Amino acid sequence: MSRPTILVSAAIIFDDAGKILLAQRPAGKSFAGMWEFPGGKVEACESPEEALQRELKEELSIFVRIEDFDAYKFVSHAYDDFHLVMVVYTTRRWEGDLVPLEGQNIAWVYPKDLQNYSAPPADLPLFKLLATDS
Repeated sequence: MSRPTILVSAAIIFDDAGKILLAQRPAGKSFAGMWEFPGGKVEACESPEEALQRELKEELSIFVRIEDFDAYKFVSHAYDDFHLVMVVYTTRRWEGDLVPLEGQNIAWVYPKDLQNYSAPPADLPLFKLLATDS
């Protein structure tokens, strides 16, 4: 079965205490109510880092310099109607006050507690990996 491939980038944002920022997907979107790392689709003519920089500004009102993204992992997951390729970065630095601009809930979570949050299937391996690395 042929499915379109969607490229997204996501950020694992750590605070000074080692907690990770999660955002809850809003009602009306696929996987509504589930928790994920902030980010989104890579548009034409954008690098994954540029897309992530744009998405964090649009979703959370923060600015992260591209040099403050550290490549972490990539995830490939086949959903029923598309194939997701997610490039994941970590960061501990940003500018501005973090404000959820799309009405989404956010939570700062210790890595060991990630298993207490429901997540889309593509994110679950990262939740497990981060929990065991902590």
